[in-house]
Amino acid sequence: MAITDVPAFAHLTEADVESLAVELDAIRQDIEDSRGERDARYIRRTIAAQRGLEVAGRLLLAASSRRSAWWAGTLTLASAKIIENMEIGHNVMHGQWDWMNDPEIHSTSWEWDMTGSSKHWRFTHNFMHHKYTNILGMDDDVGFGLLRVTRDQKWKPFNLGNLLYNTILALGFEWGVGLQHVELGKIFKGRDNRDESKVRVDEFLRKAGKQVLKDYAAYPALTSLSPAATYRSTLTANAVANVIRNVWSNAVIFCGHFPDGAEKFTKTDMAGESKGQWYLRQMLGSANFEGGWLLRFMSGNLCHQIEHHLFPDLPSNRLHEISVRVQQVCDKYDLPYTTGPFLVQYAKTWRTLAKLSLPDKYLVATPDNAPETRSERMFAELEPGVIGLDPKTGRRRGLKTAVTAVRNWRRDKQAAKAQRAAAA
Repeated sequence: MAITDVPAFAHLTEADVESLAVELDAIRQDIEDSRGERDARYIRRTIAAQRGLEVAGRLLLAASSRRSAWWAGTLTLASAKIIENMEIGHNVMHGQWDWMNDPEIHSTSWEWDMTGSSKHWRFTHNFMHHKYTNILGMDDDVGFGLLRVTRDQKWKPFNLGNLLYNTILALGFEWGVGLQHVELGKIFKGRDNRDESKVRVDEFLRKAGKQVLKDYAAYPALTSLSPAATYRSTLTANAVANVIRNVWSNAVIFCGHFPDGAEKFTKTDMAGESKGQWYLRQMLGSANFEGGWLLRFMSGNLCHQIEHHLFPDLPSNRLHEISVRVQQVCDKYDLPYTTGPFLVQYAKTWRTLAKLSLPDKYLVATPDNAPETRSERMFAELEPGVIGLDPKTGRRRGLKTAVTAVRNWRRDKQAAKAQRAAAA
């Protein structure tokens, strides 16, 4: 099932793990030392461009009754919402730009264009998710309390709706994010602190109310003053723009956490966790996807989810250069660097949701060696001599080599079994 011993799974000694931490700390220090006007200019220009896009979208919606203008305005507005959500809001609230000491672009003052409260998100995401990444029972982002994404989550008939639930979650992702810290499950089961729950519910309702008023009342009413637009046309455009932003955000987040190779962990593994072990867990529990500069920008640079989890408070515009050095570290320690084309990674998340909607008896791979659920027990039958220095090349042979060896061994075993069956 889930990994209970990260260094053992990664085939690293304590000295290796500490050496890994030193190298990653050096990367962090280099970026911190080189932050400056170039980075400040980047975020200020990004904010200016995003606000320009939003104004352009709303003008397009107000200036013409043509369907082409409506779609142009809607898509422009959706793009502005995506940029505000992914490249600005998410990253500003991570503290990536706090070093600028700009009160407007600061993690404690930014309120993003979503129904969820920034204050709530900073707790559920910055603290719970990034500290306890993929630890079952501690990181609520493992399935968001709704989806079965690992075999460690016991199958229930409710899970038959996995694909339907994620479709609904994607369409209304901002609401799912906003309600996460409200903890409706605990409230309904009576397991919450009523006073604390009331405060959280009130905070959520205030923020969500302002957002609904802005998108579905104020802007449509303002736009309807134009003879070329109607209240309904703008209301519909805002709703469609929000859905586009929600679906995109859901896709980006899922590509970083649920494709093959994004590992899950148990609570026992974090006991006495060192900095190096935390780094290692972030590397093993995250996944990247590949694309050009536009895809990087529109994803908030979360196509570099591995790097983001290693250094969540470093500027997003630096993650691409950081990724080159992180890949070199992975190669040095023979660790997998989980990445792939965007559509492939996203398809894998949906395949996992489809598979795990079914009871385990219908699944083929073992609980310790499935694409979505692996543990150190997958190496129990690994032959001696596979791990260690390669006598021919002198290269380290670790987790990547071990995984390949297990796959080859299982494939050969299945092929031999098929040959015996054919001969009989």
